[in-house]
Amino acid sequence: MTVLHHPGLRAVIYARYSTDKQRQESIADQIELCRRYAVQQGWEVVDTYTDAAISGASRHRPGFQKLVDDAGRRRFDVVVSEGIDRLGRRLADTSDLYDRLNFQNIKLYTPHLGEITTLHIAIMGMMAQVQLKETGQKTRRSHLGLAKEGRIPGGKAYGYDVVDGDKDGGGYRRINADEAAVVRRIFTLYADGMSPRAIARLLNDENVPGPRKRKWVDTTIRGQVARGTGILNNANYAGVLEWGRCEFVKDPGTGKRIARINPQEKREIVEVPELRIIDDVLWNRVKMRQEAVATEIGRDEQGNALNRVHRRR
Repeated sequence: MTVLHHPGLRAVIYARYSTDKQRQESIADQIELCRRYAVQQGWEVVDTYTDAAISGASRHRPGFQKLVDDAGRRRFDVVVSEGIDRLGRRLADTSDLYDRLNFQNIKLYTPHLGEITTLHIAIMGMMAQVQLKETGQKTRRSHLGLAKEGRIPGGKAYGYDVVDGDKDGGGYRRINADEAAVVRRIFTLYADGMSPRAIARLLNDENVPGPRKRKWVDTTIRGQVARGTGILNNANYAGVLEWGRCEFVKDPGTGKRIARINPQEKREIVEVPELRIIDDVLWNRVKMRQEAVATEIGRDEQGNALNRVHRRR
């Protein structure tokens, strides 16, 4: 696209890539493309802003936030990015950035489209957001397919190894005998009355390596019952694959992912007897103790609340 030259302007470059499926060199490639474009226009590149391996689904990116802050201080006249989707995948975010830049009389350019207008933001921003949603749906569909076949979507849990030469999309696991023995011991100790904190202390005293060879902490063992996290709540150990227990949504205000518990009908439950590490008797003993502990904590919290009320009176 032909662009009117405005020599002498101060230009900055923004570059981003989102996942490990891309590469660090992608940042350098984007910067070089934008730098050459800026030179052709006669602009002086005074700074670059980058966000590596960070999704464009949120505006809460260090490089992006610094770009916005510096724009408010009028530290440059032009922003150059490879594409609108590099600036963000949500129409609200790219539109807000465009409005902020426009207020400061800062122009936005891409090498392929030239100067970005409100129409570009509306069309390209909407396309980027739709693509983001479609990508999420395809990923979820792919993970559902793995789960229905008894293959585990996601990372490797303690107690298992990834099967060598895993093909056809992955998800195949096998039991790690040494780690499985630790899992059985944790379940037994807890069922017999030992707390997660005491179990973690015992394992560390014995130099038993935890997940990823780290020290044991009580939260690794205890986890969250409702979300199915932690050693004591991993149904794989009982020979059951439960996928879709939680759904993660991003808070647009903070950029943080929030876990929401899905109803039973949205979960996929598959028997995986080859992954069983503990028997149903031990699993149920642990569940019974967890319920008893939760009830006791609830009573304590209720009692403390009543005591606070009485003290205020």
